[in-house]
Amino acid sequence: MTRAARGAVRRLALATLALASSVHASASAQSSGIRTYTNPIDIEYKYNWEGLNEGVSYRSGADPAVVNHRGEYFLFVTVSGGYWRSRDLVHWQFVVPSRWPFDDVVAPAAISVGDTLLLMQSATAPRPILYSTRPATGQLEFYNRILPQLPYAVAQGSERPGQLVPSDSIQPGPWDPALFRDDDGRWFLYWGSSNVYPIYGIELDPARRLAYKAGARPMKLLSLHPELHGWERFGQDHRDTIRPYVEGAWMTKHAGRYYLQYAAPGTEYNVYANGTYVGTSPLGPFTYAPSNPVAYKPGGFVVGAGHGSTFQDNFGNYWNTGTPWIGVNGTFERRIAMFPAGFDADGQMFASTRFGDFPHFAPTRKWKSPDELFTGWMLLSYRKPVVASSARDSFPASNVTDENARSWWVARDTARGATLTIDLGGDRTVRAVQVNYADYHANRFASDSAAYTQFRISASRDGRRWRTIADATRERRDRANAYVELPAPVIARWVRWEHVHVGIPNLAVSDLRVFGTAAGMSPPAPAGVMAQRTSDPRGAVVRWEPVPGAVGYNVRWGIAPAKLYQTYQRWADRGAEVEIRALTAGQEYWFAVEAFDEHGVSPLSAPVRVAP
Repeated sequence: MTRAARGAVRRLALATLALASSVHASASAQSSGIRTYTNPIDIEYKYNWEGLNEGVSYRSGADPAVVNHRGEYFLFVTVSGGYWRSRDLVHWQFVVPSRWPFDDVVAPAAISVGDTLLLMQSATAPRPILYSTRPATGQLEFYNRILPQLPYAVAQGSERPGQLVPSDSIQPGPWDPALFRDDDGRWFLYWGSSNVYPIYGIELDPARRLAYKAGARPMKLLSLHPELHGWERFGQDHRDTIRPYVEGAWMTKHAGRYYLQYAAPGTEYNVYANGTYVGTSPLGPFTYAPSNPVAYKPGGFVVGAGHGSTFQDNFGNYWNTGTPWIGVNGTFERRIAMFPAGFDADGQMFASTRFGDFPHFAPTRKWKSPDELFTGWMLLSYRKPVVASSARDSFPASNVTDENARSWWVARDTARGATLTIDLGGDRTVRAVQVNYADYHANRFASDSAAYTQFRISASRDGRRWRTIADATRERRDRANAYVELPAPVIARWVRWEHVHVGIPNLAVSDLRVFGTAAGMSPPAPAGVMAQRTSDPRGAVVRWEPVPGAVGYNVRWGIAPAKLYQTYQRWADRGAEVEIRALTAGQEYWFAVEAFDEHGVSPLSAPVRVAP
């Protein structure tokens, strides 16, 4: 360990490190011509858990912890053999670490303090904490060699939040940890992942390299209450009676308040979300936030937003990350998403998932509303006709325009030159394309082919003359969700994807998504919006009059007309009605609907009230 590194450890251990007084400005995304991103984010999702599902391996990423460290962003993801670095939240570079936990990292905790970044893995037994003063290089060292066993409370305290936990009801851990350093230099650890145990918290001792503070005991901080909070119910659209899971703790301090975040009800469904309790001290007591869930995305191409982290970018904007769900090849087949977030004037935390899987601008300044980041580039490919060079039975080309990550097209072989051609139905202004690969019977670890994807995108106005608009034929990255922003708008009716290389035995694409605009007027606001609470007070049915030509609708709701933070995206061909099952019993809500098509987005309908 170098003298500088020893000095960093000593300063951190004595809790005298001041938070960085300034951060380096991030490199502008515009400098490379790429200004936008979409979800799932475009990183090299790693193959892991070989043989988890009858020998099928698949790409996955989950439980993202993002840290802004000295003006750069570092992304830590479950079981990835390393981490990612970015200067602009658009381009992510994989970093191979100098040392790594022998059993890899699951649901990690990460925190930046001064010149030091700390990394902690989930564990059911003592494990070390790593640190780095140069994370961009991959250089990691041991901050402590082993974290002691959790101290157990000896008093048979109450099971209510904020009280001591009985010694016989503490989950082994810390699993799903989160580290937090308060402004006064005190350190805290939060953890928990169970449908039996709660989220816990405990104070740490920085003078003893973050050992548990002498005399500290685990505190039970929050548990789920699905009988009151509809979004905490398990299953697809909250329709299962299995006891839900609470996990993914994260702490954010804002304006003197402590926001203890958690994920529920489980990673394997479309309703995985993040919520928060709010307190005036790091260990509570905490109060349930009425605008929960914070991040919620049950509809659209990307579904699920739970178990992530909250961080600030270099312009002071907040972001909330999460774990969208695929779950075909195995329960834990997942991806990574990030959504603009913030705190309103009343201290309500929110994250915007509106058009959360459409292109957004990377920020270059402090925004007033997250809607400022939406590019206005609409989905041009939904249910459009597709022609494939070949297809296997039960895996037709039409699957690539159905906006369903759990269905896909499969080519007859992986030979170079396979194509998918989408007819957009007329001239459109194309701005971006997303290629979403799938893993069909993919035993990656039995393949001799290198794990990377290569392709070419072409466009045509007449179906005969083609020109290349994006070329990824020389890349050596495995881009399961490759997002390509075109350097300039392209007028085209047909868009063609051409396969060059994929490092698995079967060539499969779940969705080929084309974004841009069509000439014409945006749709009118939906009329006749009605909302009525169901017999179960945790739900409401929302209806509206269909808008001719609409591609889809966003049902938006919240606890006040100016707080419509939640969005349920609904495709127009599925009807003009949706049941929202994520409400809190006894809470007043307001609902409104907007329509969208290839031309743009309608005005929002007038909000309608639903009584408690």
